[in-house]
Amino acid sequence: MNSPPLRRIMHVDMNSFFASVEQQCNPHLRGKPIAVIGSHKRTVVTTASYEARAFGVKTGMTVPEARRCCPDLILVVANNNKYADTCTQLISIYEEYTPVVEVFSVDEAFLDLTGCTRLFGGEEMMARLLKKEIKERLGLTCSIGIAPNKLLAKLASDRKKPDGLVIIKPEEIPSLLENIPVRELCGIGPQLEKYLAEMDIRTCGELGRTKPSLLKDRFGVIGERLHFMGLGIDDSLVIPLEQSEEIKSVGHSMTLGKDIWDREFLNLHLLQLSEMVGRRLRSYGYQGRTVALTIRYSDFTTFEKQLTVKYYISHSADIYQAALRLLSSIKLGQAVRLLGVSISHLRKEVVQLSLFEEEKKRGLLTQAMDEINGRYGEFTITWGTLLLRYNHAGVISPSWRPGRYPLRSLKNRVPRCSTIFFRQFCKGRF
Repeated sequence: MNSPPLRRIMHVDMNSFFASVEQQCNPHLRGKPIAVIGSHKRTVVTTASYEARAFGVKTGMTVPEARRCCPDLILVVANNNKYADTCTQLISIYEEYTPVVEVFSVDEAFLDLTGCTRLFGGEEMMARLLKKEIKERLGLTCSIGIAPNKLLAKLASDRKKPDGLVIIKPEEIPSLLENIPVRELCGIGPQLEKYLAEMDIRTCGELGRTKPSLLKDRFGVIGERLHFMGLGIDDSLVIPLEQSEEIKSVGHSMTLGKDIWDREFLNLHLLQLSEMVGRRLRSYGYQGRTVALTIRYSDFTTFEKQLTVKYYISHSADIYQAALRLLSSIKLGQAVRLLGVSISHLRKEVVQLSLFEEEKKRGLLTQAMDEINGRYGEFTITWGTLLLRYNHAGVISPSWRPGRYPLRSLKNRVPRCSTIFFRQFCKGRF
């Protein structure tokens, strides 16, 4: 009986993704130090080009800190539509090599190569062809790691940047991990690194040699998992988007441009957040019952309040009304720095024909708006109340996944939708 083939997993990590996309879209930025930032005043560097990193500019720096490192730094406000569109194109390229593709984040993906490397002349040739195709079609570079599992594939892609290729063979794992710091393993952050150091565990080799029972006593159920991570063992599967776990909640938050007391302005932000949450919820095909409002004060005190409504909802206006009720019930103790809206207690949307004409029209109107915004970009058409707020450009969520409406290429982007255009688009629906 033949044994199953050894797993070979590829991790693709796009290099300085947001900055590279901006440089590719604007030739005047190529070869120059740039930093991608949010649109509000109190923003930080989301990512920096490698030209800027050479001066010491790092992700998470405030703009003044970054400018002290690099006085000639060029600031570019994030454009999430560009990054989502590019990610969608990248997925199409990955799927030409293997059908088993897991989108890990907007700029990272895992590909299961098991059983298909011979089609491309081996795994190294496969990786080089993929890198070449991404470069030729999108003008971007990536770092690739190939290993027996996802944990080691990600470790490998981090070993050589930018534009690197690192392949880990099964027999190389023990010697490779012996002196690698535990912080380089995906899933071990600064706090966990600190706790492990208190146990005199600083390298993967030391972690792998530590008895699982000791780790379980200190860290509970994840202790055994940490032991296996130190040995380079990871049995998690590459899960394609269509097989991923059901969504538990959908939410958005934003740091305000300045601390706000005025409830009218807070209501405006709530409406925008509710529209963003509603559109994502509908694109996933879900409805929800529990709406949560998150507030962070100017001193960074953060709290959340929830409201469970009687019926399942997905319309932005219904989410907004629930969020508004929550805000109205709160006596603000300080000016507000951050607002967040989310919805949970989800179920797959049940399609029902409404007996009421107004409700039917509202559903068709929402569907038309979703299609336009899905085709041409977020807030291409929006509620009149949001005209002053539609262009908020925050940082794209790390958990972003392609939705039901894939974004088109940039050449198809259009300005704010006119009334005539909207009427033509909706002609025959009402």
